[in-house]
Amino acid sequence: MTSYLVDSNVFIQAKNLHYGFDFCPAFWNWMVEQNNAGKVASIDKVAYELQAGDDELAEWAAARSDRFFLQPDDAVAAALRTVSDWASSHGYQPAAVKTFLQVADYWLVAHAMAHECIVVTHEVPADTTGKVKIPNACIGLGLRCMSPYEMLRRERARFVLESGRTAA
Repeated sequence: MTSYLVDSNVFIQAKNLHYGFDFCPAFWNWMVEQNNAGKVASIDKVAYELQAGDDELAEWAAARSDRFFLQPDDAVAAALRTVSDWASSHGYQPAAVKTFLQVADYWLVAHAMAHECIVVTHEVPADTTGKVKIPNACIGLGLRCMSPYEMLRRERARFVLESGRTAA
C-alpha cells in the first residue's frame, strides 16, 4: 500500500526551488526509491499536469510508469462521489466547486480516501469559499495531509554529499 500521494505543487516547487535536478538529484532518486518500496506515489492526473510543461520535470514525469503515477480504480471511482458531495455541501462558491471537480486535486483526494493514503502538498488550509483547498478537503473527509518536509522528516530522508566530496 502506498503511504503517501504527492500533489503536483510538491514536484513543481521541488524543481523550481529547493531540489533542482541540477543540484539535488538525491531528492528525485529518493522519490523513485520510495515509490519502488511502495511508500510514495502520485496519480495520473498529476502526471498530466507535470507533462504539460516543456522542461526537465515534464521529462522526469514522462519517464515514470503507472506504478508511480497511479491510475484510478473502482475504489477511487466510488470515492469520487463522496468527495464531490463533500465539496458541494460545505459552502463553497459554485465556481470553486466546479473548478475543484475538474482538476487533479479532486482525484488526488479521492484516491487518498479510497486507499487510505496521506496527501502530501504545499497547500495550507484556508477559510475561503472561493477555492477548495486540498487540506480543507482532507480535514473535512477525515484524511491525513502533510507538507513534503513533514513526509521527508517522518521517513528520515537523508540527502548527503557523495563520499569523498566536501561542501565548498
